[in-house]
Amino acid sequence: MKTLSNLLLFFTLSIQIIYSQEKDLLFDSLRSESNSEIKLLPDRIFFTQKVLWGEKGLFRLTGIYNLSPEGRQKEIKIRRFMLKSHQVIGYATFAGMIAQGIIGGKLYNGEYDLYKTHKNLGNAVTASYFTGAALSLFAPPPLVNKKVKGLNSIKAHKILASLHFPAMVTTKVLSDKDADAHKIAAYTAVVSYATAMIVFKF
Repeated sequence: MKTLSNLLLFFTLSIQIIYSQEKDLLFDSLRSESNSEIKLLPDRIFFTQKVLWGEKGLFRLTGIYNLSPEGRQKEIKIRRFMLKSHQVIGYATFAGMIAQGIIGGKLYNGEYDLYKTHKNLGNAVTASYFTGAALSLFAPPPLVNKKVKGLNSIKAHKILASLHFPAMVTTKVLSDKDADAHKIAAYTAVVSYATAMIVFKF
């Protein structure tokens, strides 16, 4: 048992060392190029990322983050943190959606004393949803963003996001205007959101 534990420890440390070396080699190769040949941003970049992190983005113009190999290395760490936070908030949002669905069902069945709870929870879910979305949309771009042919988990995740995002907006807008349309929009948001989480895992 002790031998197995030592092997697992050795394997884990080896992976960390290899990862660290690969990361250092990647940025060392960027530094070795002349300034005119360095390509620090991918060819494909989201509009939301371009606003902040593009060559003429807000962070470049204000000097908060300079476009350099060292700067990009820091941005990749920020990207990882933001996307990890996006994932954690995503799980919390989904849990809130399920609770909201249960309370909403009771409300539709005549338990009107739950209206305030439903309203407050809805506001919390909306806030967490759009916070998670912002973390993904405004995260620094990756080093490489190659276009992949065919459908994969990331592409499916993004396609589903284009469905649950407007559904969430519609759910909020119709919350006090049209109960039936609000319900349909809410179910659309939950189902597409859950599917987006599932496809990203597989």
